Amino acid sequence: MTTDTTTDTGGPRLRPGLLTFLGGAGTVTGSKFLVETDHARLMIDCGLFQGLAELRRRNRRPLPLDPADVGAVVLTHAHLDHCGYLPRLVRDGFRGPVLTTPDTARIAALILRDSAHLLREEADHANRYGWSKHRPAEPLYDEEDVESALGMFDPVPLDSDVEITAGIVLRLHRAGHILGSAWVGLTLEDGHTLAASGDLGRPVHPLLRAPEPFTGADVLLMESTYGNRHHEETSAREWFAGALERTLARGGTVVVPSFAVDRTEVVLHRLTELRRAGRLPPDVPVYVDSPMALATLQVYRDAFAASSDQLRPDVLALGPAAIGPEPFTLVHSLQDSLALDRARGPAVIVSASGMAAGGRVVHHLRHLLPDPRNTVVVVGYAAQGTRARDLVDGARTLKMYGEYVPVRAEVVNVPAFSAHADAAEVVEWLRPAPPPSAVYLVHGEPEASAALRDRIDRELGWTAVVPRSGERVLVR
Repeated sequence: MTTDTTTDTGGPRLRPGLLTFLGGAGTVTGSKFLVETDHARLMIDCGLFQGLAELRRRNRRPLPLDPADVGAVVLTHAHLDHCGYLPRLVRDGFRGPVLTTPDTARIAALILRDSAHLLREEADHANRYGWSKHRPAEPLYDEEDVESALGMFDPVPLDSDVEITAGIVLRLHRAGHILGSAWVGLTLEDGHTLAASGDLGRPVHPLLRAPEPFTGADVLLMESTYGNRHHEETSAREWFAGALERTLARGGTVVVPSFAVDRTEVVLHRLTELRRAGRLPPDVPVYVDSPMALATLQVYRDAFAASSDQLRPDVLALGPAAIGPEPFTLVHSLQDSLALDRARGPAVIVSASGMAAGGRVVHHLRHLLPDPRNTVVVVGYAAQGTRARDLVDGARTLKMYGEYVPVRAEVVNVPAFSAHADAAEVVEWLRPAPPPSAVYLVHGEPEASAALRDRIDRELGWTAVVPRSGERVLVR
């Protein structure tokens, strides 16, 4: 962008900032938002598309820009749909800083290294069995790209003003979604402001403090994952407990596909409560089976040791025991993971990935789904095109490792375990602030975004819009 007008005094007048929706529009994945001013170009989030094959194919399409022209990337948090495209951006020429919180930087290193490993495994499998359209199949990025990207991380603290480039100031605020998550406030060169919620946490998150209140902006990017839903908090806790009790009574195993970051800790916290209440018998083993979940668990334990002000005071008082349903076993090796499928007797297995798109949980599902004694508990958002979504929607077979597996196990959906704010919680987060000129509802499936748009209009009287992918709007 260049200046083409003048002020009344004859000096150059800055044109309004320009916002482009490169991802996360009309879908819950691939969050990427480009902000351009007269003198700078930066991105908020740089996520990977996941789920439906049509969405995943977008990861292979070149962005409508030269990554070398992007001056900086701001990451709201470390989930793959917000940071997972970053190594590809680096491979294609990006060389600027990646600004985010220290905890996000640490967790993103785990997420991105794991992602590169899985992408390599997928490409190798495709080449071995010939199912890819590409000859040979190549991963979207590799371990070298990840290490290059990690070298560009420049952690910044919460609640501090940081000048990204001349005239553009960043401030990160606690979002309460996962450890390190933040909502973004940007002040642009012309004085206009833009905020991005990232993924907004819940005021009742069992481990993390509530999000810092929204204080206003000229333009707001607002997530809408649960824009048409209400979390039944009390009921959800009972659904989870009831599923465990029914399954264990019939000698079955409960498998919980769980996101390695934060969701595993939330599930462990609930299992700890059930253990103390006597509803999870002391002789029933709990297994945490995901290398990335184990590494993330250590990050959370370090946060307890450091008395992080992101953690709830009541949880801090309990210490790491708050996420330790003893006795429980941390499963490190693949051999030990496979051995779980040969074990007999009641057990609880918490394993990634949360949407059952990959990871060790897939081989557990392959083994456990045909047996009606077992139960799968889906504890978070399941995007279209994922195995978890298929289970929630009542699929009778599930395709894994090239073959169809019958679904005879019980399936219990407990979406209130989600770390995303529901529709009412989003509106209450917005309510105290002065109205922006526009709220753009992103990171949601069309029905959820449309429902939240109508609710914001009805209850707050604000202008809310569901943008299209590739759409460009002014920030003013």
